[in-house]
Amino acid sequence: MDPLYAFVRLVGRFWIWFFLKSVEVRHLERVPRRGPVLLCVNHPNNFIDSLLVGAVVPRQVHSLATAALFRPGLLARFLTAMGAIPIYRRQDDPDKMDRNIATFEACFDALERGQLIAIYPEGTTHAEPRVQRIKTGAARIALEAESRHAARPWLTLIPVGLNFEARKSFRSRVLVAFGEPIPLAPYLEHYRDDPWKAVDALTSQIQWGMEAQVIHVERIELAAVIREVEALYRGDLVRELQEERGLSPKQIDLFRLSRAIVAAVHYFKAHDPDRLERIWQRIQAYKALLAEYRIKDQAVHGQLQLSPPAKRLHRTGLALLGLPLFAYGATVNGLPYFVPRWLARKMTRKETDYATARFLSAIVFFPLFWGLETWVVWRFTDLKVAALFLASLPLSGLLAYHYLGGLARLRQRLGFATLAMTRNHAATRLLTERQEILNELDQAKADYLTATKGSTF
Repeated sequence: MDPLYAFVRLVGRFWIWFFLKSVEVRHLERVPRRGPVLLCVNHPNNFIDSLLVGAVVPRQVHSLATAALFRPGLLARFLTAMGAIPIYRRQDDPDKMDRNIATFEACFDALERGQLIAIYPEGTTHAEPRVQRIKTGAARIALEAESRHAARPWLTLIPVGLNFEARKSFRSRVLVAFGEPIPLAPYLEHYRDDPWKAVDALTSQIQWGMEAQVIHVERIELAAVIREVEALYRGDLVRELQEERGLSPKQIDLFRLSRAIVAAVHYFKAHDPDRLERIWQRIQAYKALLAEYRIKDQAVHGQLQLSPPAKRLHRTGLALLGLPLFAYGATVNGLPYFVPRWLARKMTRKETDYATARFLSAIVFFPLFWGLETWVVWRFTDLKVAALFLASLPLSGLLAYHYLGGLARLRQRLGFATLAMTRNHAATRLLTERQEILNELDQAKADYLTATKGSTF
């Protein structure tokens, strides 16, 4: 691994730890430690996708990036130093598509040297919960590279899925899943006789391989239904697994639950669309009531699932003890937290660009503010105190963020309590509506498991 790349990767891993709640990696062992590898990755979140892949793969990753980023300047020099390879997209500059011949040759040379390349076959970032129809470039590179080698199998082709729990949120979860390597031999047999047919067949196989590694929604019109059902119901499924199977929160696979919800919604769309429509309309009516009374669903859910008094008292005690830490963490981390968020909202138009803009600006602002604050502390105390202060900044920021989330939940519950005291019928109606939706979802789950003879949930 190149020393500069190793240093940037180390820095990137720190910021991933700081900004993301968890990064779960599945089947990394499928990526060979040596030899030519082509990773085919979905592209939900712009620059962060490459950063994630580079952070979890213990090899230098040569990513294909749009040629628009390689215009003369510091960014182009940085990308070149990182081993990135420019690729020309029709939507950027259709007159330069012929330059992709050089791009393909650069890929062949890199693979010949036993390097690892990451390509994003969708060709662009998108906010849809699915893998878009991929381009043929990955299959063309794979088959041509393999055909140039006498010893086979030579190239390892692996589909990769990036799953963001909440792409725009600070401290969200991410799953990076590596699929089974796709054998090239069945397609290589026909590549010389009918290259386009072989490329098309392999492209379809890569598409299926990538879809198997992500939470994939077949139809766009179902995305809103799945999102709302998941928001209302996944927490109850988690609680059910904890109570019935004695699982701890860390043992519960949230992404598997999400995938099960997707499968169930697709099933009812095909077999009982009227039932799905009825559930959707009930959820929409419930959301309208929430908007009318200015109450968050989390507050209603919290009222239905009240913790025992002893547990609530314990949490109150912890909250009181943590108040000084929150005040300290919020004071020293407030500006570098809010400024990047404000800049990202002002600078970006696409949802897929928001997280990247916020992430990159935060990488600049957090060290800048931390350095300035440490310098001030050093000037008024000494070097040892300043070093301890600097070490406290990341952890205090994370603690303050979690505390702030607790305050938001408390504010929501106080809002519901106020509604219950002033308009008890409205609070009762919200509780009743949510519970009836949950009952209907429970029945739908039972019918789905009976019909599919499975235990997906």
